Amino acid sequence: MFPLILLYLVLTIVRPQDYMPMLVGVPLLPVVLMLSFACWLISHAKTFAAPQFLLLPAFLVVLMLSQVTNGWSGGAVDQLAKFGPTVIAFFVFAACCTNQQRVIVAMVVFVLCSIVLALHGVEQARTGLGWTGVPLSDDGRIQYVGIFNDPNDLGLLFAATLPMAFFLRQRSSNNLLRWFWLAGAALLLYGTYLTNSRGAMLAVLVVAGVYVWYRRGIVTAGTLGIIGLACMKMLSSRMQELDAGEESAFGRVDAWYAGMHMFLSHPLFGIGAGNFTDYNDLTAHNSFVLVLAETGFLGFMLWLAFVGYAFWMMLTVLRHKPEAAMDPEQSKHWQDEQVMALALLLSLCGLFAAAFFLSRSYMIVLYLIAALVTGYYIGARQRFPGLPAFSLSNDWWRWVPATMGSIVGLYVLVAVLLRTA
Repeated sequence: MFPLILLYLVLTIVRPQDYMPMLVGVPLLPVVLMLSFACWLISHAKTFAAPQFLLLPAFLVVLMLSQVTNGWSGGAVDQLAKFGPTVIAFFVFAACCTNQQRVIVAMVVFVLCSIVLALHGVEQARTGLGWTGVPLSDDGRIQYVGIFNDPNDLGLLFAATLPMAFFLRQRSSNNLLRWFWLAGAALLLYGTYLTNSRGAMLAVLVVAGVYVWYRRGIVTAGTLGIIGLACMKMLSSRMQELDAGEESAFGRVDAWYAGMHMFLSHPLFGIGAGNFTDYNDLTAHNSFVLVLAETGFLGFMLWLAFVGYAFWMMLTVLRHKPEAAMDPEQSKHWQDEQVMALALLLSLCGLFAAAFFLSRSYMIVLYLIAALVTGYYIGARQRFPGLPAFSLSNDWWRWVPATMGSIVGLYVLVAVLLRTA
């Protein structure tokens, strides 16, 4: 099961089936996913010990209902076909990643795949054309094939896997491997620069800021963050245009404003999954606004809880203080847990900081990283039973005010940006 879902991960990111003539048209992704799902069905490793295993199928149901309530009953089947594989991949991947060694292997695959895409970008920048046959975008930014055809999506992937690369460097005892992972991290940073994605650059800054905040405190993080933002503005022409009144940025803010109005006109189930551009020329350019507009309050609450639990779990590991005294070996194991949790938390920060500026609410990579986080926490609780369990039956009420607060926060943010534009 684990090798199959890792193969699915490779095919999802590297995507040889999209450009190698012998593989084009071959349904590799669905076949590999179905094989891994079949193994999951007969496996004793199945687990449902996290709220996400209820939240994600419920979110799928809301996606389907959002189409039905907007007059297209066939849309329910369409959403099942589109998002159903994501739910399956989440269940299988989370079940496979409950021990530390498999989490590390999964990180290795994530980082190596991202390095392949970064190398493709370097070749594009040097020659104008990558080995996939995809050229630079019209504005000179690197891109890939399939779901990474947008430079911003490449930047999102690099920002999410960068902390994993640094973790693997820290974890390696072999000096050669340490230099390899450091070089990989540098390549991902260079790839982010070549995407010229403002959202991705800000996401990298968020990752660095959160790490410094955790290690050195908020004052140091804030100071270095200001310096980092100034450096990014000098390095990137698009970062120099980072202003709500700039044409591209204003178009995004205007799309957020339109999304808020879509929610107000269809508050319960939204305007229907995938229908945002039927109401507005531009997509939402914000994963949170997109879910809110397309699936309404119910879908947004489920999605926010799904995302929120991932962050909550990693923060719990970092803040948890075992009650019983530990011997030196147990203490070392616990420190290893916290280092791994920090790396996964930073990956989440990079992922969702970039997703805040992109419409990637349903992107498979987001759910695969969430599965990695979920599986890790389930395994951490098995290794250290003192870690608290999360249960929707106990916590569901928290997400109602959290959802309301998030909606108000988005509305205030949009209002302020529109006034300052």
